Amino acid sequence: MAGLLAGVMVAPYSRAQSQSHVVAAPAFEVASVRISGPCPAPYTQCFSMSPAGAAEFRVSHASMDFLIGMSFGVLNYQIEGQPNWTGSTLYDISARAEGGGSMSNDQLKPLLQQLLAERFKLAVHREMKDSPGYALVVAKGGPKLQPSQEDSHSASILQDGIRAPNFTMGQFVALLFHPTGGPVVDQTGLTGHYNIKLSYAPQDSTDSALPSIFTAVQEQMGLKLESTKVPVQMLVIDHVEKVPTEN
Repeated sequence: MAGLLAGVMVAPYSRAQSQSHVVAAPAFEVASVRISGPCPAPYTQCFSMSPAGAAEFRVSHASMDFLIGMSFGVLNYQIEGQPNWTGSTLYDISARAEGGGSMSNDQLKPLLQQLLAERFKLAVHREMKDSPGYALVVAKGGPKLQPSQEDSHSASILQDGIRAPNFTMGQFVALLFHPTGGPVVDQTGLTGHYNIKLSYAPQDSTDSALPSIFTAVQEQMGLKLESTKVPVQMLVIDHVEKVPTEN
């Protein structure tokens, strides 16, 4: 059991912590883990996952990079130290929480972390690193933003735009990683909630009538993306095994 408790390390252990206070990490009641069978199409077409809130977590043809990112809530660029197989070897997982109750995403994360520690001997730590990215600032002429009148907090990242009703600038910059390809920090000083509708040319498009993401942010929002170094919390893989232990 001690080995399982130490399997996922995300913070230094305090010597002042009494062993009697160590609490076992939450774990699935039952879980099946195996390497996926052949996928006749690109693996993204074979991938499937149970919906959020389901009583049983099921995923098929999922890479270790995906499983680690999902369990720790990080994007691919925030993961370092992984072996060269973590993006190509695929896994099928079927797991049920104790009591068979439904699981929110927040409830699922520690269960999946513990599963990866038990079955793949995953060990990680976190560290800060400066990464090339962008600062979102107010452009000359001021912001062109519509205050939100909606209750929704859901966002859609489309091929040619972002739709994010009732979002703060802090929430919005998290969506900009996908079209910009780098982390973005909010330096606008804006504190309200806004109805964001941003349209831009798809990545690698050469014939779109829409502007680039950088031009779109300035013309449509009155903001600007400036190149800078951004502090990013990285998840560093200390150890992970390719073949899971037997079910």
